[in-house]
Amino acid sequence: MDGNGRWAKKRSLNRIRGHRAGTESVRDIVRASREFGIQVLTLYAFSTENWKRPAREVSALFELLKDFLRSELEEMMENGIHLNAIGDIERFPGDVLEVLRHAMDATKANQRMTLNLALSYGARDELARAARLLAQKCVNGKMCVEDITPEAISAHLYTVNLPDPDLLIRTGGEARLSNFLLWQLSYAEIFFTSVMWPDFRKEIFLQAILDFQQRERRFGRIGAQLIESPR
Repeated sequence: MDGNGRWAKKRSLNRIRGHRAGTESVRDIVRASREFGIQVLTLYAFSTENWKRPAREVSALFELLKDFLRSELEEMMENGIHLNAIGDIERFPGDVLEVLRHAMDATKANQRMTLNLALSYGARDELARAARLLAQKCVNGKMCVEDITPEAISAHLYTVNLPDPDLLIRTGGEARLSNFLLWQLSYAEIFFTSVMWPDFRKEIFLQAILDFQQRERRFGRIGAQLIESPR
């Protein structure tokens, strides 16, 4: 969800105002996802690199996160949305963790859609964590080196219970992955847009989905094989 700061700067506002405007886009896109029948929506809300930002901005982001979770909990319950989080959330202050865990626990039985927040998340850290877990199992004799397969790695990622993404949308005119779900995005389609996140709403989201639907996803095969045996 990129472009909050630049959106604010263009309007001579402080960056925090941009982040606050971005939360309105979050609400709109979550509601649109429910309407479109999307089963899992992952939002990259706070990266491991974001800890390097000024303390005032980081603190403001935490407050926005708490406000969002509190204000949207009732709607998540009404719409059967399960809230999940991936990343090193233990780094968050206690008050933030308390609100996050409360929302996750309250919605854990909901099954219509999963709203997955990437918080204090970095793909390289995630892969390093998976490597440590696998190495420890080898040391303890619980598995052999030969057992370390792509499936075994996937089973030790934060996203173990989630499907790999079909579509990655990058807003704000940036054209890079920025350490996001590097393993899971191996076969994802990518949609880049110059629209800043605070301006990214349902109509543009629909454009991205329609663009995705026009793509031929071959997964290493040729088009004729897809007709004979679709994935």
